[in-house]
Amino acid sequence: MMGKKLVTAQKRGETRALCLGLGMVACSMMMYFFIGITIVPFYTKSVWTTETVCKVLKANIKDKVFCPNSEGSENEEIFPYPCLQVWVNLTASGQEVMLYQTEDTLERNPKCSYVPDKVENSKEVKARIETIASNFKKYQIFPCYYDPGGTQTNVILSRLYPSKGLLFAFLWPTLMFTGGCLIIVLVKISQYVSVLSAWQ
Repeated sequence: MMGKKLVTAQKRGETRALCLGLGMVACSMMMYFFIGITIVPFYTKSVWTTETVCKVLKANIKDKVFCPNSEGSENEEIFPYPCLQVWVNLTASGQEVMLYQTEDTLERNPKCSYVPDKVENSKEVKARIETIASNFKKYQIFPCYYDPGGTQTNVILSRLYPSKGLLFAFLWPTLMFTGGCLIIVLVKISQYVSVLSAWQ
């Protein structure tokens, strides 16, 4: 009787472990799919792939502009902000080009180097942009990214999804997939050993 209970408990444990392993594999595949349709397209679409050194030539704050993405939306979504324009000397080619914060900044407003997120307090936005402008004037030489193919003549300060970030995004589903496969293999080995012991 005790032996039957032990065998039943062992089978239940193996079933739960097998379900856990299959669940981990399924979750990792879903994470791979999610990363593949969200992060990977942005990474492959970016043409600013080569890092170089930029030197600030001028950083000016123009008159307030309205968020261009808010056209046709409700009035509460439209907010003005000071337009910061940063021009740099591109070391790779020696050209004078405009600097943008990320790829998304260029899409949201090509006239400004920095586009703030919407906040209720306009003074905070103004203070933040003034701080960014003063930092550019203080630290005039810094790394930036440009398009080696020449399709984009401007440069960006940082990439939304750099290579290290993409590898880090794939790290967790890879670990989960490996762990799930390892659990399934161990369960199958345990079942094989049990059958082999019973047969002997």
